[in-house]
Amino acid sequence: MENDDLKNDLKRDINWTLFGTGPAMIEAFNNEELDIGYIGLPPAIIGIDKGVPIKCVAGGHVEGTIMIARKEYKSMIQLNNDMHETFSQFKGKTIGVPSKGSIHDVILNHYLKKYSLLDEVEIKNYGQAEFIAIDMKENVIEAGVGTPALAVFASTILDSHLIIEPKHLWPNNPSYGIFFHSNFIKSHPKLIIKFLNHHKKASYLLKNSQSLAAEKISKSFEIIDKNYAESVLKISPKYCIALSEEYVNTTMDFVKILYELGYIKKKISYNDIFITNFVQKVHPEKDHYSK
Repeated sequence: MENDDLKNDLKRDINWTLFGTGPAMIEAFNNEELDIGYIGLPPAIIGIDKGVPIKCVAGGHVEGTIMIARKEYKSMIQLNNDMHETFSQFKGKTIGVPSKGSIHDVILNHYLKKYSLLDEVEIKNYGQAEFIAIDMKENVIEAGVGTPALAVFASTILDSHLIIEPKHLWPNNPSYGIFFHSNFIKSHPKLIIKFLNHHKKASYLLKNSQSLAAEKISKSFEIIDKNYAESVLKISPKYCIALSEEYVNTTMDFVKILYELGYIKKKISYNDIFITNFVQKVHPEKDHYSK
């Protein structure tokens, strides 16, 4: 996305900003410092509950949350696919996760509550996911929940492994969507269509050509080499821009969980979150998340 093709098509300069977590992006939206954002649905829903004027106009990726631990802990596969037993290994221990309200934080809290472990497992939130791996290396925490990038980074600095794969941590969960500030939606509807056309091409590349996508990523971010980027993409290559039925339904499940966990004060409606007319024009065909 960060190339001259998009800038030339939109006929304007674009300022890209990286954020460590979704809640930080919501703050930027609220301060009118962002027009467009790739953001996880839970922090966006929390922001909408607080009055932040944003709408999800397209999807992006599903199943982007993993759990890692040092190798003395068993994976879910080693425990006969018993998720309860997998989490129970950490009774009296600490699990690191990105900022409170991030999608990873919400998923972790959901499962700990489901298995009655909230009082037995400590959660430590981090503003930058890389520090989760660093604290695992220093024995400050025992495990981490976050993006596939966390799994790859951790494996470069300590003897860690993936203990719960993304397909098991809430199937079809919407790891991120494309959100626009309401002012931008009102003022620049044609630019949204153009942006989504580029987003669709990028999503296709990420899903179907990880090697080429990784090469492009490594050229945009000099600190990330091609092999590293490709390893991240291969963990969960479920990219698409459609707002599929599963994507939307899982988002609305998040609303219920966020309300039950006390993250939001009211149950946000479908219309509070989504505007679908833009993506329906750009991606009228069936979604490609799992194909």
